[in-house]
Amino acid sequence: MITVEEYQEHVLGRVEPLAPRRVPVTEAHGLRLAEDVIAVLAVPPFDNSAMDGFAVRAADLVGASGTAPVALPVDGDVPAGTTRPVTVGPGRAARIMTGAPLPPGADAVVPVELSDQPPGAAALPARVLLRRAPEAGAHVRRRGEDVRPGDVVLGAGTVLGATHLSAAVSAGHGELLVRPRPRVGVLATGDELCPPGVDPGPGRIPDSNSVLVAGLVREAGGEPVPLGSVGDDPEALRAVVAAALPRLDALVTSGGVSVGTKDVVKAALSGELDFTTVAMQPGKPQGFGLLEGRVPVFALPGNPVSVMVSFHVHVAPALRQLVGRPARVPLGTARAAVGWRCPPGRRQYLPVLVDDGPVASVRPAAAGGSGSHLVASLAAAQALAVVAEDVDAVAPGDEVGLLQWP
Repeated sequence: MITVEEYQEHVLGRVEPLAPRRVPVTEAHGLRLAEDVIAVLAVPPFDNSAMDGFAVRAADLVGASGTAPVALPVDGDVPAGTTRPVTVGPGRAARIMTGAPLPPGADAVVPVELSDQPPGAAALPARVLLRRAPEAGAHVRRRGEDVRPGDVVLGAGTVLGATHLSAAVSAGHGELLVRPRPRVGVLATGDELCPPGVDPGPGRIPDSNSVLVAGLVREAGGEPVPLGSVGDDPEALRAVVAAALPRLDALVTSGGVSVGTKDVVKAALSGELDFTTVAMQPGKPQGFGLLEGRVPVFALPGNPVSVMVSFHVHVAPALRQLVGRPARVPLGTARAAVGWRCPPGRRQYLPVLVDDGPVASVRPAAAGGSGSHLVASLAAAQALAVVAEDVDAVAPGDEVGLLQWP
């Protein structure tokens, strides 16, 4: 039996980050940038109006006020998107829309509300009365005042949300170099499994592990690839795995890794994966290896609590490493609200409820125990309490580690 740290080193030492991929911005949401995004365009890309109103020369409106408005002839409209704006000569004005380029000759904008013209759609007036003396630059957004070409708009490692993508597009990018979302095969094993929603009948159980693992993969930032379930047939398992490998970046199996006579994963892949026992509870039997020299395979136990714990302790760190993130997440700490027993010589990962307060406190999610078969506790669990191998009992008030998930 090896320690948790030894097994983690064994796994992470063989997992290489996925090669970055350039994708359209429309496909990059939620992915992590693999390089800085450098602006190729200025933002704004040209001097433009910040208001609907009238483009003017500030010198022509010196002294204008509500009691002494200045009348200027209006030479034309400047809508957003125009490529040929009118020129504003001395003593003239042009009607302008928000975002439209500041026309040649103009150096300020007077909002329509400070004129005698109504806002909204209206015929172009021959002249306009303006009731404000603007300073040069008033209501004008200058080219590059937000971003200049060459500026770093987004840093490598940013997880791209809607606002990040908008900024990248504004700065001139249509594609981004990102760490792709790992495609993770999900395969459950066992003759006893039947599809969700089907009456299992005698001796069979619903395949809840496939749904559990697919959800955990998605929560960890991966893309689950459902492979269904296979019975206790090594040849059938090998065939499913071989057919799926070309489209996978990783594979997670559940069941068939212990010491039973029908442990199918062990029987089918013992020549390619390393099977061992890890000093942890639950999740003692584990298997790991690379298929075709590139696809990490995690062979997890079959009990749902063992699957959940094994995923958070071993699989999630590897998936983070696949996308170029730090694999390990520091543990938090909490105080035990009640006492419980611990397995001697093994690190305990106990599903718990977390009571927030000045100091977080935890209590077991399953009131009756901590066995790996206690499925009902999964839905309630908010975190895992982590108790060291040399502790055989936790007393109320004792400090424990806390492994939380997104």
